Amino acid sequence: MQARINLTKQEIEDIIGKCDVCYLGMAGQGGIPYVLPFNFGYRDGNLYLHAGRGGKKFEVLKENNLACAAFSTDHELRGRHEHVACSYFMKYRSVLLHGYIEMISDYGEKVKALNIIMEKYTGKGNFKYNAPAVNNVQPFRMVVEKAEGRSFGY
Repeated sequence: MQARINLTKQEIEDIIGKCDVCYLGMAGQGGIPYVLPFNFGYRDGNLYLHAGRGGKKFEVLKENNLACAAFSTDHELRGRHEHVACSYFMKYRSVLLHGYIEMISDYGEKVKALNIIMEKYTGKGNFKYNAPAVNNVQPFRMVVEKAEGRSFGY
């Protein structure tokens, strides 16, 4: 069986680029884990996310702004013998980003963050927004302090 391989910075960024969703893990009240899926953008070592202005996620992040984002791609089930369950394994590539969350409140910075996210999904990053839309969304940024990636089966 192939070993799990640690990945380079470029390989980590390639995996992040292939994913269309990331999962943000937070430590809620009393240290209880809380994980949510997000659309995202990634630029200059920072992860950009957004959500409506209210909700549990912001209560959790206000209490503890440390977070971990998980990405996973290139999944492929493989097996050595079709009748032996233990011979099956999943090929994958994955990344974890560890850091802390900063809320973005400046109007111009909000637009910049939204454009980073939109560019990921559309290939375009210079959108026009109306003020009510910008004012009713809460972009935030994970300042990445540590990135780690693994590959198995490739």
